[in-house]
Amino acid sequence: TQIIYNPILNLLVGLYNIIPGHDVGLVIILVTIAIRVILAPFMHKSLKSQKAMSALQPKIAELKEIHKDDSAAHAKATMELYKEHNVSPFSSCLPLLIQLPILIALYQVFSKALNGNLTGLYSWVYNPGVLNPKFLGLIDLAKPNIAFAIIAGAAQFWQSWIVMNWQKNANTSSATTDMTTKALNAQMLYILPLFSVFIAWKLPAGLPLYWIVTTLFAVGQQYYI
Repeated sequence: TQIIYNPILNLLVGLYNIIPGHDVGLVIILVTIAIRVILAPFMHKSLKSQKAMSALQPKIAELKEIHKDDSAAHAKATMELYKEHNVSPFSSCLPLLIQLPILIALYQVFSKALNGNLTGLYSWVYNPGVLNPKFLGLIDLAKPNIAFAIIAGAAQFWQSWIVMNWQKNANTSSATTDMTTKALNAQMLYILPLFSVFIAWKLPAGLPLYWIVTTLFAVGQQYYI
């Protein structure tokens, strides 16, 4: 993650130096938006593929019924369906694979930079010595914050709820949604947000602030699509 860590650290400190008031919370929001803009083409492709997958669920259910006694034929027919509609079942993993190293790097940046460790700055980036970790002069982003953790979980719930609505609109009959899919949907809708709250509660508040902004950005992309 060092390849990602150094650019994020320098972007964070560079913006901190020029933002009026030197509010690190506003800087984190700007950094988040910059990261999302850079990743937007990948995320857009993934979200379009997810929506296409939702639209195909009735046909996938039909194939499962037709080939219920022949798993090989079912797998072949399903892959042909994906190919026909130019959809990849693995595309939904792309955002996670991209964001995971970024989250790790951000955790390291916030843990170190907000506590005075600015090692890794480029020669042309002014070193302010320390960063004021207060957001709007009130919230210490270097320490855990339960309110931000809850908001991050709520944002995750909202995003999952939108995905659930996509699937409901695609599947006009409840019969097209099997028990496994329903269980996965329930986990995505309820368990993931709770897990997000639990994890964010233990982390520097700068990280849940990033997660809140990046989730809201993703919701905007979903509504656009």
